[in-house]
Amino acid sequence: MSQQNHHANQSNPNNPAHQAAQNNRANQLNPNNPAYYSSRQGGTKSK
Repeated sequence: MSQQNHHANQSNPNNPAHQAAQNNRANQLNPNNPAYYSSRQGGTKSK
């Protein structure tokens, strides 16, 4: 798959790739989700 097709899929709200990209971004911005910490430089939740 070319880069242009991949970008078009992520921009199309009717495509599963779009929803997957949105979910990934939401998870990385949610401090209650493990992906939040793994997407940061430290990588683990500090108490």
